Amino acid sequence: MNIAVILAGGIGSRVGAEIPKQFIEIFNKPVLAYTIDVFQNHSEIDAIEVVCIEDYIDRLKEIISIYQFDKVKWIVQGGEIFQESVINGVFHLDNKIKSDDILLVHYGASPFISEEIITDAIKVCKEKGNCVSATPCYLLCGSNDDNHQSTKWIDRDKIMQLNSPQCFKFSYVKQLYQEAGEKKLLDKVEPHTTSLMYAMNRTIYFSKGDQTNIKITTKEDLALFKGYVLFKQLNES
Repeated sequence: MNIAVILAGGIGSRVGAEIPKQFIEIFNKPVLAYTIDVFQNHSEIDAIEVVCIEDYIDRLKEIISIYQFDKVKWIVQGGEIFQESVINGVFHLDNKIKSDDILLVHYGASPFISEEIITDAIKVCKEKGNCVSATPCYLLCGSNDDNHQSTKWIDRDKIMQLNSPQCFKFSYVKQLYQEAGEKKLLDKVEPHTTSLMYAMNRTIYFSKGDQTNIKITTKEDLALFKGYVLFKQLNES
């Protein structure tokens, strides 16, 4: 099976809204609903697990009912940081799925995800055991020194922008977190699965990315998504 693990456990304080950003409504539809919708309608996705902030689990259940997301099989309480939410989501599936099933871990606040990105992620993960949606860096890059100064040029050809979905065979990511726990690495590296993989000298494979597949982080990102939704509606009409 191919299982989407949608992470909706964060607050997203940088957006400056009164509610978590994944529950902000764009044209009367929550951002999270747009995200789940893409996985719900993808022919290769068999099931969906949503890792959700505790206070919004009831709201999530309403969204699932309203939009008839029948592929959502599990709702799991999120952690305080990304890493904890992933761990909760992964180990909740233990004894529920097979070792070679594929997990596609994706941010609930990344509604720009496309069918093509999901399809390629599944393909690469089947071949390599893991992959991360990535895009080349097209911007000029410099070092970020103290006092808002830069003294070093960064070769952008050596940089890839990592995004989601981050995909793993279930046995791979389960073993990764078990080993990281034994080595006491979980509190020592940046709170992301990819940073943990680098710390453990694992190779990360790249799958198709897209410059539009961003995570909503700021008010400007919300405005971009509104424009994106309007653009899609015009193309479909």
